[in-house]
Amino acid sequence: MLKIWSMKQKQQQDEAATAGSKKKKVTAAQLRVQKDLADLSLGSTMKLSFPNPDDIMNFNFTIEPDEGIYKGGKFLFDFKINQNFPHEPPKVKCTQTLYHPNIDIEGNVCLNVLREDWKPVLNLNAVMVGLQFLFLEPNASDPLNKEAAEDLKINREGFKRNVRAAMGGGTVKGRTYDRVLK
Repeated sequence: MLKIWSMKQKQQQDEAATAGSKKKKVTAAQLRVQKDLADLSLGSTMKLSFPNPDDIMNFNFTIEPDEGIYKGGKFLFDFKINQNFPHEPPKVKCTQTLYHPNIDIEGNVCLNVLREDWKPVLNLNAVMVGLQFLFLEPNASDPLNKEAAEDLKINREGFKRNVRAAMGGGTVKGRTYDRVLK
């Protein structure tokens, strides 16, 4: 709360110092994002980066699972938050081509808190933990990549082999994937 207050005070001071020139106001969405970012509890397997340090509404998120099928990979996500946040969820895309039942080849992510289960009381931490969970426990019952989901359902060992091949930049079922191994 103190950060929000100090951000508002700085804005008022800037407005007083530059009276006459137009200065952008801090929006409710920006204040909420600032609070969510301040409250984050990222473990050692997750990192944030800001391509533009002045823009907290657009940032990158990296997951490096230390267990599970996707262990040893480095997965990058692009977060875009619009001015209707928290009434609308952030837009999240994976920037790599992955072999994953819940992430399609365009980078779209199938995660319930990014769709029908989003509520304004949820925060960015809930989304990030949900993304991390997708790498620990891929969900074959709610897929975007139906081939990967079928593999996971029918032949878990074959699915694991396909994931390893894809993570290494290999080809699975005629499609070449990005190398994501660290």
